[in-house]
Amino acid sequence: MDHAKLTTVMRRLALEAGEKIMEIYDADDFEVKTKSDASPVTEADEAADALISAGLRAAFPDVALVTEEQAATHGESASTFLIVDPLDGTKEFVNRRGDFTVNIAYVENGVPLRGVVYAPAKGRMFYTLEDGSAVEEAGPFTLDTPGATTPIRVAASDNAALMVVASKSHRDQATDDYIGKYAVKDMKSAGSSLKFCLVATGEADLYPRVGRTMEWDTAAGHAVLAGAGGKVVRFDDHTPLTYGKADFANPFFIAFAPDVDLKPA
Repeated sequence: MDHAKLTTVMRRLALEAGEKIMEIYDADDFEVKTKSDASPVTEADEAADALISAGLRAAFPDVALVTEEQAATHGESASTFLIVDPLDGTKEFVNRRGDFTVNIAYVENGVPLRGVVYAPAKGRMFYTLEDGSAVEEAGPFTLDTPGATTPIRVAASDNAALMVVASKSHRDQATDDYIGKYAVKDMKSAGSSLKFCLVATGEADLYPRVGRTMEWDTAAGHAVLAGAGGKVVRFDDHTPLTYGKADFANPFFIAFAPDVDLKPA
């Protein structure tokens, strides 16, 4: 894989998709449909998916492509592939809360090595560079010329006063019970893959997910967090979270800064 080209293409497609998403988000009304798994999908999801898919297939025709909106058409799982969630946080989008993201990632041998997470309504963009390190780019964003970037790094965590981030739409008692095992200084709520990015920038130390997610929900944020020195492990046995599973479904997981003293499930 040409990682320099990958960074350029992923960044540009994320921005183009974000622009399309915001056109629909800012409209007076938009259609919301329900998928077979009862989750919502909008014309923004579909438009962003078509745009990103076409761009990735043109740039990397020999690399397998997995996207949320085309999941039903995917064949056998692969260990190396591009994976896309064109609009993660559709509930946030529908409720106009702003915490939604465009996510594009590259997985090699089951490991998300490169990724971009763009939150167009928040004006925040995070991605991995050619060498795999992670940065946040400051806006305003232009398609062809990256703006000023700041290297991001996980926090040197204080286990006596941890900052925890949890889901805005999927918070439950099981999550609260697990968080209760830690000495927590404060809590943040965030939607979509932004939670990974808050750990990556040091704005949070720990993000436990005790609930259903799919690989396209997590791959880009996982890559950004890894590029910032963070880790993502399975909730049950603390082994690395891997990708390329037959049904693309994730087990429960924990994303964290390495100084955090992880508690058992």
